[in-house]
Amino acid sequence: MKTNRAILFLVIIILLTSCTTKKEKAPFKKGEFKTWAKTPPMGWNSWDCYGPTVEEHEVKANADYMATHLKEFGWEYIVVDIRWFVENDKAGGYNQTNPRYVIDEYGRYLPAVNRFPSAKDGKGFTELAKYIHQKGLKFGIHMMRGIPKVAVENKLPIKGTNGITADQIYSPENQCEWLKDNYTIVAGKEGAQAYYNSIFELYAEWGVDFIKVDDLSAPIYHKDEIELIRKAIDHCGRPIVLSTSPGPTPINSATHVSENANMWRMVNDVWDSWWHIQNLFKVSKKWYAYNTAGTWPDCDMIPLGRLSIRGERGADRMSSLTKEEQYTLMTLFTIFKSPLFFGEDLPSNDAFTQLLLTNKEVLKMHSESTDVRLLFQQEGKVAITSKNKNTGETYLSLFNISEKKSLEITVNLADLSLAKNVKIINMWSGDEIGTFKDSFTQNIGAHASGLYIITELK
Repeated sequence: MKTNRAILFLVIIILLTSCTTKKEKAPFKKGEFKTWAKTPPMGWNSWDCYGPTVEEHEVKANADYMATHLKEFGWEYIVVDIRWFVENDKAGGYNQTNPRYVIDEYGRYLPAVNRFPSAKDGKGFTELAKYIHQKGLKFGIHMMRGIPKVAVENKLPIKGTNGITADQIYSPENQCEWLKDNYTIVAGKEGAQAYYNSIFELYAEWGVDFIKVDDLSAPIYHKDEIELIRKAIDHCGRPIVLSTSPGPTPINSATHVSENANMWRMVNDVWDSWWHIQNLFKVSKKWYAYNTAGTWPDCDMIPLGRLSIRGERGADRMSSLTKEEQYTLMTLFTIFKSPLFFGEDLPSNDAFTQLLLTNKEVLKMHSESTDVRLLFQQEGKVAITSKNKNTGETYLSLFNISEKKSLEITVNLADLSLAKNVKIINMWSGDEIGTFKDSFTQNIGAHASGLYIITELK
């Protein structure tokens, strides 16, 4: 009897231990991250509207809107942008005079509770992430590369190391030019990888699904820190989509960035000015070959709708782009298969902005197309094409990026591998344009565009 009781006691101890011991998740395999964003990610980011000052209630309001009005169309990420760990930041730039940072004992930033009340008692973003996940959406945050200066100055310990402190892994060289919160992490230093591991272990505990890491690609391409971040995400056990920022990412680093990130910025910040869109056409020419499943060249956030309630650029306003320019921007972003992140205040949407976000055929092209190609770009005329990988239908976009009031743009159907008569439909309006053979010609106004789906007739 005593023996049976001893055995029973031992079994109970083993069961209790197995229930209470935290199991380590196996690291992800090399390249597995590419399966986390098989189609270009789509969501909302707080930057264009709130700069570094967004608050929890505003994040929730945008999540509520997305869940009710946009989720069914494929929009799913809610991303809190820069400096969520500063209690007293400001609109129209950054408070770099007397910022009050919130940081833990291991030199890791924590959400400012006066802006994110659910972060109290050391909860971080756990409750906010849960709120967003319960709506069937995904949660993302922004971070700067490197280690906080305040962690270095106070020689804070690095979690997971044997006595290594923040001042042993940093360098003041190549510090971010426009925001002085962090120092560079020296990849070869003992403890460097452990620090990044500790950050992403924390983010995984919070329930983060997406991370935008700033000051990685330009003006210096920080190859070593990108690799540290890649290893840290793969080690944390939670699939976290990685976006590198800002641009322009150097084209000679295209292979490296596509082997480490799910998306990367081709340009600096894009705002509601026509020249920003013109520049996207110029820069994107180099990136078509790297537009592949799981890794996406990024045109930046979409500056449409209501911007700069407390933003970094300009006053509170509806986008300054004309309606034709807005169609042009959305047509380029969708046929190029850029990630789609709106920077506006979603609850302030008007009917036209909502139309741009919810065209089912355009978004189907964005998610299902393949073989994106630039047919030509010359004298203000641009033509881009792709094919639907499921139906075989052909997509075609035409742009007049010149100042001429109208340009006649012709595409030979043979250049689209189309030999028969075809039916062409305007994708934005749904109107059938007609039946064509050999070629297709449209007159496109200045700054305007056309987006078409082409079906071969039997």
